[in-house]
Amino acid sequence: MPSQRHRFLVLLLSLAGVVPVSAQGPRVLPAGELPKDSRLGPPRSVDGYHPFHPVSSATAWESRAAEIRNHILVGTGLWPLPEKTPLNAVVHGLIDQGDYTVEKVYFESMPGHLVCGSLYRPKGKPPGPNGYPGVLCPHGHWANGRFYDAGEARAKADIATGAERFLNAGRSPLQARCVQLARMGCVVFHYDMLGNADSKQFPDHRNGPRESMNGREPGSWGFVGFEAAARVQSNFGLQTWNSVRSLDFLLGLGGIDPDRILVTGASGGGTQTMMISAIDPRVKAAFPCVMVSTSMQGGCTCENTFYLRVGQGNIDIAALVAPRPQGMTAADDWTKELKTKGYPDLVGLYDMLGAKNAYEAHFEIQFPHNYNHVNRTHMYQFVNRHFKLGLPSPVLEEDFALLSPQQLTVFDAEHPSPSGNAVGEPHEKSLCKWWSEDAERQMAPLLHPQTAGDADKATEVLGTAVRTMIGRGLPDAKEVNFGLKGKEKRAGYVELTGLVGNDTHGEEIPAAFLFPEQWKGRVVIWASPEGKAGLFESGTQPRAAVANLLAAGVAVMSADLFQQGEFLNPGATVTENPQLSYPGKAEKPDDRWKLSPVYYYGYNDSLFARRVHDLLTLVSFVKNNEMYQVKEIALVGQGSAGAWVAAARALAGDAVALAAVDTAGFRFDKLASEWDADFQPGIVKYGDIGGLLTLSSPHSLWLWDAEEALQNQIRAAYAARGKSGLLTVAPATPGDRET
Repeated sequence: MPSQRHRFLVLLLSLAGVVPVSAQGPRVLPAGELPKDSRLGPPRSVDGYHPFHPVSSATAWESRAAEIRNHILVGTGLWPLPEKTPLNAVVHGLIDQGDYTVEKVYFESMPGHLVCGSLYRPKGKPPGPNGYPGVLCPHGHWANGRFYDAGEARAKADIATGAERFLNAGRSPLQARCVQLARMGCVVFHYDMLGNADSKQFPDHRNGPRESMNGREPGSWGFVGFEAAARVQSNFGLQTWNSVRSLDFLLGLGGIDPDRILVTGASGGGTQTMMISAIDPRVKAAFPCVMVSTSMQGGCTCENTFYLRVGQGNIDIAALVAPRPQGMTAADDWTKELKTKGYPDLVGLYDMLGAKNAYEAHFEIQFPHNYNHVNRTHMYQFVNRHFKLGLPSPVLEEDFALLSPQQLTVFDAEHPSPSGNAVGEPHEKSLCKWWSEDAERQMAPLLHPQTAGDADKATEVLGTAVRTMIGRGLPDAKEVNFGLKGKEKRAGYVELTGLVGNDTHGEEIPAAFLFPEQWKGRVVIWASPEGKAGLFESGTQPRAAVANLLAAGVAVMSADLFQQGEFLNPGATVTENPQLSYPGKAEKPDDRWKLSPVYYYGYNDSLFARRVHDLLTLVSFVKNNEMYQVKEIALVGQGSAGAWVAAARALAGDAVALAAVDTAGFRFDKLASEWDADFQPGIVKYGDIGGLLTLSSPHSLWLWDAEEALQNQIRAAYAARGKSGLLTVAPATPGDRET
């Protein structure tokens, strides 16, 4: 005789096999009234307010820091890190400047992609016991980058205001800091950002959508478009990887003290300082200038990527340096309120972590956006103190010989500049292709595990990626509430309607709950492309499969997930995520970078993620409801709703006993554009819907309408854990399901 559990599974299959037709379920709110949901407000943007998110203890900070770091790694395409291929570094053209030298450097951060820069070394200064301190200097948004020359007029004006002391330093504050750090006994690598100075392989520093770079086959897309977004590939990700490989190069020189590694830069260089310091523990001290702020977060595409500031901002990111030494500066720009907004939070965090004297900030807001002599001097004292250089204080710059772009360029007759397919769109496409292939190599054993160890690693890598992309797990019971709006006695069941709320995030979900008279303790949460209307034939009449579940004593709940049903005005539909243009409209061809999807997905959850959030809120509500002792919760979904269920199942843990997913041929990689309502940045990199379903193991999963390759993939995941009995692969046609 079939067990109760088996009969429950058969009923679930019957329910999910029904293809919804247009119907209208019961309303929760009066016609024309929308839920009081924070997500209906305007999207977050670069120029919003991005305060620090405090924690209560050092232990809590460990968990919070991991979340922030994962947002950076996943959003930059660096989770897991790409293969570190040979640098093939070339160092040549030594220029002897008396008490320091300058050399020309280029190396490959990815096969065929060159990072170029200037290497400054001290001359006549002995190293410390473990070698010389090493410094990375990303340059930021100054014209021509590493080759920047402000000119004599500007330099003299800065000398007059006290911003600079010497003409050459005023003309090139970038060279000035490298020279002074070398004179202090540090080895300094000053490297190009994309599209600047010798970075000729990228003719443009900022990239936006381009039809020629939005192909769907490997080798046909660049850094802005559907396939790149589906794999979290971006200018910012490449720039951050260049910083990681620059640190590899610096430490690989020999004679560098690994315990004395500093990164410092201003503006966009300040952004890179924050990022490399946040994700790479080899950085021992950081000094980001005029960038750490609760205000504008960095306007360029080289400072924005997917997920980077969803639920966090630059103060949170800079905080990842703690408890390592960190200094920063503010100016008369978006950082001018740092002293009252951000600085106190970082002081408090460093105190809590027992590193009170390791953090400092300087508020020279009488000057505009800069890395001038005043702020460089603050940095020199910081380095002198924390790296124990023993120099008399204050450490002040001396004049130096300015080098021209012709003297600094790494290319000459013996070292020719890249050309042909190594430049421009062909080069960009080749990088995206290599990056994709590298990710596929790393994902293959995780998506097709052969052993329990493979499956455990899949849970770690894929699980971290999915948690980061969706941005939430199961809410705590105290976060969730329910406001009853209606109660109707029906034939054999009670129909409850109300709003399921998430207090932490200010969300309200219109829901319908059909509660049978002879309830057996089981609840089905049904996700439908139609919202809660998917439970009903017409009006209040449940569909036949729902009626069968109710007759068997199974309660059924559904809801209008975000931007379904009662979230919309009459007649409205939502088929795409919002598209932001930053800053202002892109009215000229050169403004196409403003249309990059990183300006939306870097600050806001996708519509897909928000619907998964709502499912997790419903699960928490059902699981923790004090009035009912729920024995078992099942999640059911079809088509795109099946993908929502697969993601919710991956994050819900033991709260969900069963998941029934009808893929209906749904694949993220088949969506029309990166703005589609079901698009999720990065999801294709992590295995598409197959990656989500892989994470269902070791919980019970019913899967149907899946092609053979997907079936075999999920079978392998369950077999690797010895849990094949928990997977049911169902027939593909409605008639077969009923049988």
